[in-house]
Amino acid sequence: MTVRTADRADVQPGRASGSMASGLIPVNRAQIMPTEIELKLRVTDPQTVRARLAAVGARPIAEVLETNWILDTADRRLRAAGTGLRVRLSAPVDGSAPPVATLTFKGPRTGGALKIREELETQAHDSATMLRIFEELGYPPVITFEKRRAAFELGSCHVTLDELPRLGWFVEIEGPTAGAVEQARAKLAIEGAESVAETYVELAARHGDETASGIRELKFA
Repeated sequence: MTVRTADRADVQPGRASGSMASGLIPVNRAQIMPTEIELKLRVTDPQTVRARLAAVGARPIAEVLETNWILDTADRRLRAAGTGLRVRLSAPVDGSAPPVATLTFKGPRTGGALKIREELETQAHDSATMLRIFEELGYPPVITFEKRRAAFELGSCHVTLDELPRLGWFVEIEGPTAGAVEQARAKLAIEGAESVAETYVELAARHGDETASGIRELKFA
């Protein structure tokens, strides 16, 4: 499993409120192995996806609004190496808990339908200070994007329903093995869902607007 299972919104269940957790508890990342095995699907009907998740017994975890900052050197050294460095701030949409900031490093991806790569992550209390430290070290933000995310647990897998500005809806499935991911996909049986090879970072870089400072930005209006 990944250190941050399926971009797991950096949360675990807190106090239950209806069908969605209203509190956020930090994940103990030391107990999760640093490998990400993940499948991304493009979907057109988020309500149908939610219905399928409920029908197969997926457990809701939380709903958050993420702000992601992708860091790199001026000559894009990390991108050239196929690696990534990210600061993320995840805020519960119902305001039930403070935002959670995380720092993530991702290694190069392997080929194939599933995304498999090393992933290391740790939490921080102050995303602004973290960003400033990395900028002073020569790793300023080069891409920033927002994402609305609903996270669920389905067996041994973690499933998220994501909305990106202007790009619509996606489902990500992550699990401990490729077989577990494929089984979860078959169980959900989302009609018309197409696999997406691009990462959210690549989508944001391609579809985002360039700011005056040269940062690619993809945000909700």
